[in-house]
Amino acid sequence: MSAVYKDEEDWLTVCLKYLLFVFNFLFWVGGAAVLGVGVWTLVEKSDYLSLLASSTFAVSAYILILAGSLVVVTGFLGCCAIIREQRSCLSTYFSCLLLIFMIELVAGVLAYVYYQRLSGELKQHLNQTMTENYAQPGKEAITLAVDRLQQDFKCCGSNNSHDWMLSVYISSERAERRVVPDSCCKSITPQCGRRDHPSNIYRVEGGCITKLEQFLADHLLVIGAVGIGVACLQICGMVFTCCLHKRIKMEPY
Repeated sequence: MSAVYKDEEDWLTVCLKYLLFVFNFLFWVGGAAVLGVGVWTLVEKSDYLSLLASSTFAVSAYILILAGSLVVVTGFLGCCAIIREQRSCLSTYFSCLLLIFMIELVAGVLAYVYYQRLSGELKQHLNQTMTENYAQPGKEAITLAVDRLQQDFKCCGSNNSHDWMLSVYISSERAERRVVPDSCCKSITPQCGRRDHPSNIYRVEGGCITKLEQFLADHLLVIGAVGIGVACLQICGMVFTCCLHKRIKMEPY
């Protein structure tokens, strides 16, 4: 069945179609942004995820990747629905927009909630994770994450370099008289961690907790903003879709 319009209403229907095409393009761009932010979050911060007590940060990123992937598929469906002018296709398109809207909204809300409790979680768990698990058997991921954290942010210890005095690794013979891990050193050389003089190791006010907290907080804001921003864009798409759906009249048999 093909769609037919009243002659005096053709101009409005055509306008709605063009508006939906414009929206679909913006929708694709937004979907690419959502997918990109999700992948970037996991790739750029994958080492740090092992230092977090909860998986909320990673879950938010995975949800954005799912939503972005659905946007790519839904974008093709939207073009087909607009070109074919079939009410059933528009209904399916609207349902997909609503589903993706809910997914992105959940990701945005999760990012915001985790942002609110990020500081407390890091202060409670990071020091314990670093001192108890660093360079321990079976904890290679955490060791790598801590080394990268201290080098990337030029910090030493969760609060300061003295935190390492309580470390299981530093207290063991394997440390070979190191007082801090070599990753604390400004210039890494074998066993450079034996000296904790400010000229040799990083001394940052607030330690690695402050640096990691700011880093994650900034990216949680990006996740939340992108998720909620694209979700709001989809509201416009759903409105346009409903309007076009109502104006299309099915041709009688």
